[in-house]
Amino acid sequence: MLHPSEPLPAPSPLRLLPAQPVRPVRPNGVPFARRLAAHGDRVALITPEGELSYRELAARVAATAERLGPVRRLVLLAGANRTDALVTHLAALSAGHPVLLVPGDSASTIRSLSQAYDPDVVARPDADGTWTLEERHHGSVHTLHPDLALLLSTSGSTGSPKLVRLSHENLQANAESIAGYLGIGDTDRAATTLPMHYCYGLSVVHSHLLRGAGLILTERSVSAPAFWEEFRAARGTSLAGVPYTFDLLDRVGFERMELPHLRRVTQAGGRLAPERVARYAESGRRSGWQLFVMYGQTEATARMAYLPPHLAAERPEAVGVPIPGGSFRLLPVDGHGPDVGELVYSGPNVMLGYAGSPADLALGRTVEELHTGDLARRASDGLYEIVGRRSRFAKILGLRIDPQRVESLLEEHGVTAYCAGDGEALAVAALGSAGEQARIRRLVTEDCGLPSRAVRVQVLDRLPRLASGKPDYEAVRRLTRPVEEAAPDAGEDLRRLYEEILDRTDVTEDSSFTGLGGDSLCYVEMSLRLEEALGHLPADWHTRTIRELRAMAAPTAAGPGEQEGPKPRRARPAPGPRGALRSWATPEFWRTRRTLETGIALRAVGIVLIAGSHVQVFDIKGFAHILMGVAGYNFARFQLSGAGRRERVRRLWRSIARIAVPSMVWITGAVLLTDFLDPANAVLLNSLLDQGNDRFDWAYWFVEALVYFLVVLAALLAVPLLNRLERRYAFGVPMALTAVGLVGRYDLLDLASARPQLSPTVVFWLFTLGWAAARAGTVRQRALLTAVLVLTVPGLFQDQPVRTATVIVGLGLLIWVPALPSLGPLSALAGVLASSSLYIYLTHYQVYPYLQEGFPLTALFASLVVGVGYAAVVTRVTRTLRWL
Repeated sequence: MLHPSEPLPAPSPLRLLPAQPVRPVRPNGVPFARRLAAHGDRVALITPEGELSYRELAARVAATAERLGPVRRLVLLAGANRTDALVTHLAALSAGHPVLLVPGDSASTIRSLSQAYDPDVVARPDADGTWTLEERHHGSVHTLHPDLALLLSTSGSTGSPKLVRLSHENLQANAESIAGYLGIGDTDRAATTLPMHYCYGLSVVHSHLLRGAGLILTERSVSAPAFWEEFRAARGTSLAGVPYTFDLLDRVGFERMELPHLRRVTQAGGRLAPERVARYAESGRRSGWQLFVMYGQTEATARMAYLPPHLAAERPEAVGVPIPGGSFRLLPVDGHGPDVGELVYSGPNVMLGYAGSPADLALGRTVEELHTGDLARRASDGLYEIVGRRSRFAKILGLRIDPQRVESLLEEHGVTAYCAGDGEALAVAALGSAGEQARIRRLVTEDCGLPSRAVRVQVLDRLPRLASGKPDYEAVRRLTRPVEEAAPDAGEDLRRLYEEILDRTDVTEDSSFTGLGGDSLCYVEMSLRLEEALGHLPADWHTRTIRELRAMAAPTAAGPGEQEGPKPRRARPAPGPRGALRSWATPEFWRTRRTLETGIALRAVGIVLIAGSHVQVFDIKGFAHILMGVAGYNFARFQLSGAGRRERVRRLWRSIARIAVPSMVWITGAVLLTDFLDPANAVLLNSLLDQGNDRFDWAYWFVEALVYFLVVLAALLAVPLLNRLERRYAFGVPMALTAVGLVGRYDLLDLASARPQLSPTVVFWLFTLGWAAARAGTVRQRALLTAVLVLTVPGLFQDQPVRTATVIVGLGLLIWVPALPSLGPLSALAGVLASSSLYIYLTHYQVYPYLQEGFPLTALFASLVVGVGYAAVVTRVTRTLRWL
């Protein structure tokens, strides 16, 4: 289990108040801990051993409080997600005994803080796991301020004697605020996915007990299948996680899980990349739960701000608004603009102050407001955004690490070193010999609670310094990075792949396909080339960051002496208009089994059958209507990303231009050079003007309808209210539009053209049905879509049962089967055809009529080749214009 700690500031200027004298009055304890029995027989704890009601929990708390005695004593508690630890914690809070809460699995921290603070009682399991209360003093050797309720470390598991002093009011106020904005009720059940000694994990416990909700008390990791068995059996409603927790959730396929009772997922403990926030927010909307992104520090008991869930997808980079009862102000900082300052928080949950020794336990409030150490700004919409830090503290795997403290710890062991955070690792440059590297790493991991893989140690004969003589921490980071990182790795290859296909120069490890503005016109090539590079792609690859995709690389078989595990392959050229044939020469390519997205397969097969039916090589109709559903499916996946409203609309207009401009250019040429088409086709208005009933007059109905749909939707999504509705009701909105589309499907308003099955008003329901298919996250939703499909397609094509069945089967595959088995050559060919399908559709009308008589197969092949060629030309021109 990960043992993180909240982001805390380095020592910063505090507004000091005169130390308050000790009051002789015995405190009443923390209210929620004293009122457990009021919740009666409701389930309080769900453990592997069974359930415990609030009445039973209150009885055990009272019995333990009696054992602690009537005299206030300092209780050092080894925190753990087990019943005995929680009962002891609640007993101390209810009876007014200050608790020094430490990580139960860190013997060094327990030892160092016991030596520093000489607790009166130590509560922890003994060698055989039996819970014990070790009384070191009959009374108390400390002078304890009446308001003092809880002591938490400021530096994770380093054993630092610097502690945060929290009051009874702090704990009660923060629990009430959190329970309020999360909407926690007595029917909720939260899993203890975070350690008890960590203020975030503890706040989950307090806020749920306050409301009479249930706690699924477990020490299992979310990566364990048994955790999810417990969570489902207990009808869990709430999950809490730090960024590393979300890494684990990605690995276990959380977004594909059926969790019918889940209501909310909360995130804190460090910054989660905006792309991931948006992705999880979208996933929550599809599955019926809300994502709360939160911001806090131990000095504020736990929480200071939260991002309202309806804004998570639109403003994923923000930390949100102050919690109820709290407020922010910005303190100007030299070297930063007028809109950026240090974030200063005020509220009833602000700590009493720090403690550095037992004498400080007698102090009252010495801090009025909290200087967070974070640099922030307040955006025009009132949301706060964190833009930097004023201190050296690092957040590594959810743990808050003080590099300066680590340097001091190493110095105590005779090691001179410089330490710096470097992403998800702690970089340590130390003086010494090569043989000491393992010892130094062991010292750091034991003191900080970090896994060995997160500590990079480089032993040097001279530590790097700047010209001023100060430590060069950037050099420390650089010198400790593995040598192989200097060479392009899989991540860099993926970044280059994204840069090439999307024509972007701002690609980073935290970029995603949709975040970079990728759309249906380039996703085919991207998906196939990514699968070639990584071996496997999840269904939601387009929303995942490059970092996540690299971490999910398919395992390769281990050779003699090798260890099995994920080994990302270097990205190689793969199918697509710019790289389709480059890897066909290798034998592995022809033998490799792959998967092919159903949408890509339908586009590839569909365009061949559409062109072939026009050439009369065969007569299989209906695929143009299937591709209208595929267009709606891709619209939902790529246009309705987690970007903000304005960015969404901008990307949508860009996609409209990428469809309309090449179409109008080609059709204008055809109008000028042939007599097949009416001029209305050149400006994509034939469907609106209903110009004639000739075969070629309606040749481009599909492009016209698609452009009309996208223009109308761009206008609707530009309205803030409608944009929010779509984000909130991701499945409901397309289903509502499908209902509206059925009015046109049955032409109830008599708006259909001379060719009704080709009229935009008639086929709109197919587009929205595909949109809904992309948003369907449950079996029930897919079954509903299938029922609508089976009931509404018949009758669209009069006396054409095969065509009707073809449309139903094709769209049924899109709803139920995300990917199909394939081989390297088939995927490559499908990639070329699917990515060029629009252009083949545009051009084949000007190719096959000249070859159809006598050479039908040649006419079909020529139509495909010309379309692929036009796709390459459009791509090249688009890239050239963008760089001008």
